[in-house]
This record gives sequence, C-alpha cells and structure tokens, in this order.
Amino acid sequence: MTTMLSAPVRPVPAAAPEPRWVKPSVAALLLSSGVLYLWNLAKNGWGNDFYAMAVQAGTWSWKALFFGSLDPGNVVTVDKPPFSLWVMGLSGRIFGFSSWSLLVPDALAGVASVGLLYLAVRRISGPGAGLLAGAGLALTPVAALMFRYDNPDAFLVLLLVAAAYCLVRALEHASTKWLVLAGAALGFGFLDKMLQAFLVLPAFVLTYAVAAPVSLGRRIGQLCAAAAAVLVSAGWWVLAVAVWPVANRPYISGSTDNSVLQLAFGYNGLSRIFGGSHGGGRTFTPPSGAGPRAGTAGLTRLFSGEFGGEASWLLPAALVGLAAGLWFTRRAPRTDATRAALLLWGGWLAGTALVLSYMSGIIHSYYTVALAPGVAATVAISTRELWRGRANFAARVVLAVMLAVTVVWSFLLLARVPQWQPWIRYTLLALGAAVVLTLLFGTARLRRLGPAVAVLGLCAAMLGTTSFTLATAAKAHTGGGPTSGPSVAKGHSPGIGTGQPSAALIGLLRTTTTKWAAAQTSAMQAAGLALASGRPVLAIGGFSGNDPAPTLTQFQEYVTDGDVRYYVAGGRGGFGGRRDSGEIQSWVERHFAPVAVGGTTVYDLAKPVG
Repeated sequence: MTTMLSAPVRPVPAAAPEPRWVKPSVAALLLSSGVLYLWNLAKNGWGNDFYAMAVQAGTWSWKALFFGSLDPGNVVTVDKPPFSLWVMGLSGRIFGFSSWSLLVPDALAGVASVGLLYLAVRRISGPGAGLLAGAGLALTPVAALMFRYDNPDAFLVLLLVAAAYCLVRALEHASTKWLVLAGAALGFGFLDKMLQAFLVLPAFVLTYAVAAPVSLGRRIGQLCAAAAAVLVSAGWWVLAVAVWPVANRPYISGSTDNSVLQLAFGYNGLSRIFGGSHGGGRTFTPPSGAGPRAGTAGLTRLFSGEFGGEASWLLPAALVGLAAGLWFTRRAPRTDATRAALLLWGGWLAGTALVLSYMSGIIHSYYTVALAPGVAATVAISTRELWRGRANFAARVVLAVMLAVTVVWSFLLLARVPQWQPWIRYTLLALGAAVVLTLLFGTARLRRLGPAVAVLGLCAAMLGTTSFTLATAAKAHTGGGPTSGPSVAKGHSPGIGTGQPSAALIGLLRTTTTKWAAAQTSAMQAAGLALASGRPVLAIGGFSGNDPAPTLTQFQEYVTDGDVRYYVAGGRGGFGGRRDSGEIQSWVERHFAPVAVGGTTVYDLAKPVG
C-alpha cells in the first residue's frame, strides 16, 4: 500500500499517451459547471445589494472603482478590499450595468476554479483524480451559491486555487518562478477578502518546505521570495490608499482610523476570530433576532445548522482519507508526490476548518466555500490512491469507511429537510451499503466488476451533495446572508436588508439631477434606492451606519452646495447606528419638513423650513 501511495514529485510525463476519455470528460465537467452556474442567473437580481451598489458606483466613476466606494461621490467604501468589485465593475463598464454583467464574472470564476483544481490535482494524481476533485468542488452546495452571487468569495476561491496550482508547478522542479506566482495570487486574495486568503498559508509553506526537491537553504530562500511576492501584490493598493490625500479619497469603512491595515487586522481580522474589539475593530451588538446565524463555536460547528448543508457532505471522508494517506506514506521519501499533495490540500482543509470552527466574531455559513477545494481535492487524491491499492485489504477497509461515513452523513443532512425528496436519502443508503459490502467481502466480484463498483460508489457518495447543489441553483437568492439547500425561505438574513422601495419614491429620485439623488443612513437601505432608481445615493455611515462618513459638517456642506436633494428616513445600520448618523438625521428633522412619498418619509433638502 505504501508503494502505491509513493512517487517522486514530478509532472505528468508529456510523452505519455492520454486516454481518449480524458478530453471529453474535462469538456463535460467544464460545460456542466458553466450551465450550473450560469443557468437562469438573472433570477438572483442584484444578489447582495451592498456590493451591487459599489459595482454600480464603479461603472460611473473610475475613482470609485479603484477604492471600492459605495457611491460615485466617494464618501465611504465597502468594508472589504475591492478586487472582486474591479472585475464586476469592468464587466459593467464593458457590457452595461445589469444583473447579468454583475453576476456572470462570479459564475465564470467558478468554472475557472473547477478547471484549475482539475489541473492542479491531475499533475500529481492523474486525470481521474483531477476530474473527481473538479466535480467535488462544482457539486458543493455553497459553491453553487457563491459562484452565482456577487459576494467576494467567488474570486477568493479562484485566487486560492490558482495559488495552489502554481505551488504544485513549483514543487515539480523547485521553480522559483512558480512559487513567486503562488505568492502573487495569495496577495491578490488579500485584496479580495483580506486575512481569509492567508488561512492556507501554513499549508503552502509546510508543503514546499517539506517536499520541494532542493536543499533546505534553497527552499528557505525561495519561500522568502514568495513572501515578498505576497507583500508586493497585496501591498501596492494598501500603500496607494495610505499615501492618497485623506481629504481626496473615501473613508475606509469598518476601520477606526480610516486605514486599510486597521480594517484588515481589526474588524476583518482579529475581531472576526476572537470577537469583540480585538485588534482595534468596533464591537457590534446585533439587535435581537438579527445578525448571521453562527452556531456554537467548536469542532461541531461545520456539521451543525446551516453550516452542515453548505460544505460538509464530503468532509468526514476527507478527514478519513487524509489520515490514511499520511499514514500509508509515512515512510516515503521526503519529496513523495502523493504526500506533498495531501499536505497541501489536507493542510488547506484543516487550517481553514479550525479557524471557521472557532471564530467568535461575525461569521456566515457561506464562508465555508473556502473549504470546498481542500475537501474535494483531499477526497479525490486519497480515493484514487486507495483504489489503486485495492488489492490490499487495508486499502479496501479505508475506502469502505470513507464511503460509509459519507453515505451516513448525507442521509442525516437530507433528513434535516424530511419532506424534500425523501427517496434520495434512501437510494444513496442502499447504493452505499451494497458497495461497502462489496469492498469488504466481495473480492472476486471486485476484480471482475471493478469499474461498475467504482461508478456505483461515486453515485452513492455524490448523490446527496449533488441534489442539494441543484436545489441551491434552482432557488433565487438575495440579501446579505444567503444559504444553500432546498428550504423555501432563503434570502435576507434577519435584520439585514429591506424590502423594495416604492415606485413613487423611485420615480421621485429619477427626476433629480444633483450629485446625489438622496441620502439615507446605512448602505443596506441606500443600496436599494440606488439600484432601483439608477441614480447615486449617499449611504450615510457606510454598511452599518457606524462609519464617520460623512460627518455632520460635511453633510451640511453637501446640502448647502446643492449636491444632495432628498433625505430618506427609515434607514438604519445592520448593527446599530453611530452618533454622526444620528446627528445628521436630527439636523435634517429640525431644518426640513417631512413629506410622505409612497409610504416613506422624505425630506426635500432644497426647501428648508422657516
């Protein structure tokens, strides 16, 4: 068994004839992934209005696109770096701003992620394992959710998989060039979702430090070069924001001192992991019944509640396969290819899973999309190697255990929605039981019917996650906290987002010619106005209404200069408001008369009272 799992780090030989089934199978994988992610995509509308508002602003203003501003007047940014907004904004500029131009880049990022994962796994474990890894990623429910959505997570996955592919290439001949490219991809991942991109770094460093076919000193030097690439690719935008005159750029939303680094290590960093205000981030106390449904921190979080249905379908099998693979390769040479692959993808899985499991700050279940490539690749690599060694009883036992835990866990996940297609869970249970028994006790049949057994085993393992994925893609998802699966009520997280603004209010905003048609507290409310009217709206206080942008003095100047026409009442932050926002509202109420427009209170800022 150890022999079957051991091979030196090297590329797939270029001269080796490729089986005829490979190219059609890869084409089918990519085509089916494209159909899954692109079919009826427009039903998701603007997806997350918050990011859609920033993309809309980027189609009006290059400066807003560069900073990730919420409005073309560049008052305040989104609370994330702007990489994903750059791609979606450029799409909107080229094809016109619409639901399709907004969401198609994310869907294509999904197809590219599947393709790159196939290539990365194939180089060490062959095309069969590559196809299984690509299919595992494509058919993870949370992947179908995020690759059809405008959150930053789609591009985070693409950049991380691209980095892993470059690392695999670097391992083949200890290539500094490919290792630097891996670092550059991780750096751009930071510009997409900050420190979450670095959760895979320990696995990447460990893999190269252990398995690269070169001296230790050379490995350390190359890793330092890769670290420099990370700093340069992530730091150029951070430096640009830092040296840009503060008075001439938007406020960095979510930070306490208007800096990107404080945002990265505070609100989007230590505060996410430890909760509270670690790292200088603000402490948000969600109102009763509001906020993301985080579950209880601990090792069971990823298997419980909404987290379980997102990406845990193959997670038990991945853990079993990882442990078995590392055990069977324990005596292999340092540069063993299979062990290197298991360190890479298994380390990705373990590091990301532990952080997501124990995070005490703001967390959403869709964050688990970052787990999906690690889970899919680990399962594919270990399954392929164990299947190659199936003449060994120990290998068959591990395969049987992997399949059994997958089938049982899929049955339990499907049982959480008992009224939805109950035949699926009983079918996979029957298939799984038959294949497990054949692996353990049907040695002669396994030799004769090996391909058929393999196909039935894959069907049993993948039926649950595939059904959930298809149900996810069939549903419309909008709002700040989308979740996957067939449940009827999927959409806004409680307390985040609002209903559609009235036609009368939208009609009123469309008649304006000012810099901002209106202002409203917090982006989650202002975004609906901007997207529906096609006119710029000032989101006071950024996402949550907590940012000091604009200040009362600045807002008064906007009104005096005739830059903003209406103030729309009723807006509030996702997690409460800030004093600046309350002062602005109080000032407006004292100096302007309210008028009801389509059931909404509106103040005409061009007509002061008295």
